[in-house]
Amino acid sequence: MDLVLFGIQGSGKGTQSKIIAEKFNLQIFETGGELRKLSSLDTELAKKVKSIIESGKLVPTEVVMEIVANFLHQLPEGACALFDGIPRSDDQQVQFDALMKKEGRSFMGLTINLTEEEAMKRLTTRRICTKCKEIYPAFYDKPVCEKCGGELITRSDDTPDAIKIRLSTFTEKTLPVINDYKSRGLMLDVNGRESIGNVTKEIFEVLSPHFKCL
Repeated sequence: MDLVLFGIQGSGKGTQSKIIAEKFNLQIFETGGELRKLSSLDTELAKKVKSIIESGKLVPTEVVMEIVANFLHQLPEGACALFDGIPRSDDQQVQFDALMKKEGRSFMGLTINLTEEEAMKRLTTRRICTKCKEIYPAFYDKPVCEKCGGELITRSDDTPDAIKIRLSTFTEKTLPVINDYKSRGLMLDVNGRESIGNVTKEIFEVLSPHFKCL
């Protein structure tokens, strides 16, 4: 069974996805990461994606699904996947569900719940490493990254106005996807307001009865 991870920006989804993947030996699919991988290849799909990006256009859902299919076809036999940040909207959900059915893959969703107010607080106080891009919460008070020693700065797009737009997009486009999966019995959820360690602990407890194959 595959896992589809959801969470409003600031919920710690990126951090938890890495922990979950390492714990259960899952292969992470993250759209941005897969696009970066494709940029170094010389396949027909890579050429198509490069052409779209260079034209300044957004990668359409149909092509994103081609990227997902390409990712699935390269998984080792029997391996499970963790989808981070997809599907994000109704149109992506329809095509994602159809692709998963075609590939004969079952999945369960997991949402890390966090209020918009708490997300805003976290996003406006977090910092990012200029070298390795590791993200640090407000309580981390050192000026440099503990992993690579890079300088920590506030992201240029972490302004209140920009954050409000991103949070609104999640509520308007992604929340309906979450609610639909929930109505179909395909969604689990945890409290994202706790510490990273406590959230991780709850995630493991929630997933263990459903992910026996992990």
